[in-house]
This record gives sequence, structure tokens and C-alpha cells, in this order.
Amino acid sequence: MKQVVLRVGGKPVERVQQRGKRLTLEEYLKYDDRTDNQYELVAGELVAMPPESPKNVQISLFLLVNFLKFVPFNRLSNKVEIIVAGSRATTRIPDLVVLTDELAAALEGATRSTITLDMPPPALVLEVVSPGKANADRDYRYKRSEYAARGIAEYWIADPQRNVVTVLILVDGFYEETRFAGNTAIASTIFPELQLTAEQILNAGESNVGDAIS
Repeated sequence: MKQVVLRVGGKPVERVQQRGKRLTLEEYLKYDDRTDNQYELVAGELVAMPPESPKNVQISLFLLVNFLKFVPFNRLSNKVEIIVAGSRATTRIPDLVVLTDELAAALEGATRSTITLDMPPPALVLEVVSPGKANADRDYRYKRSEYAARGIAEYWIADPQRNVVTVLILVDGFYEETRFAGNTAIASTIFPELQLTAEQILNAGESNVGDAIS
């Protein structure tokens, strides 16, 4: 096994290659290095994901708490992985996922929280952008096309560096984006009753959180 350590946004990201070849999806799903490391598979390359910053965790948990006002607990996950491509096997682990009723039913009894290509897509995924160009490119460019191709109706990008929340809504196979900043209320087709501003989301865990979820 060959290990190559890169740095993305100042954090080490480890690419693990077995015997100089890319992994198939089947090999990835069976992969176990007997550690607690979390991996994504990107075009066949095994990529170790570094722990999220406290800020990113706060934002995703803040939204999870607010989404619970509108959906059952079993339709929310911050651990599920999504297979987004089959020919050059790629999986993603979003910071937060909202499942449809049909997808929640498809995952019942599964031994691994993996949304396969034959399952319905999630209703919504959220990514919180970490510092660095590579992280921004991954969330704004690559995952945008992957999630659209996977048929995910709504994709949120919370970006603490740019102080903006981007909501992408799938229309005829492509995302139409709206950016929200400051005290502008977020507009969502999945959660039309949601009353949160971009500032409240990006400052999750700080002084305005109590007001936002009271």
C-alpha cells in the first residue's frame, strides 16, 4: 500500500493507493484499515477525510436542530455516504443529509449507511466549506455537478469564509443558484416554512443561536 499525504486548506488529506491501482466501488465498500479514519472515494482514489473544524460542526448541527422542526429524526443524517458516480467510482459524505421517506425506507435494515445508485436520491444535502481553494473547488464545482447528476433536489453550501449561504435548486437536471448573505432570509423549496437568515446559519453557536431556535 502506498500513502501520499497532501495538504488541503492547511489540513493533511491522505490519499491511500493499494498496489498502485484505483479501487473499484466494491473494493472501497469492503475496505477496512482497522482505524476510525473516514474516507471518500474520488474517481477510484481513497481519500482520508480530516476532522471538521468546530465551526463547521456547529453550523451543520445548528441546521440539523432547525430541520428537526419539520422532518422526523430518522430522515436526517450527518454520517450517510452517497455514491454519486459508478464508472469512475466516487462517493461523498456530506455534512448533513435530508432523506426522503422513500430513501429512509430503502436504508432500513442496512448494515452500512450508504446511498447506492439504485436508491432514490436525498431531498437535500449540505456542505460547509473549509478554508482553502481546493476545498472551495470541491464544494462549489465538483460536488455541484455530482449532486445534480445524482438528482438531489436541493444543495446548500454554507461558506463561513465568504459569509454566504448558496442554495442550489435542481431544475431540468441543472442547479439554479441563489446566494444569501447577512439578514437575507433563506428561501428553500424543501423547507418553505424555515425562517433563518444566512447570518444566523453562519454564526451558529454564537450569540444569535438562542433567538434562531427559540
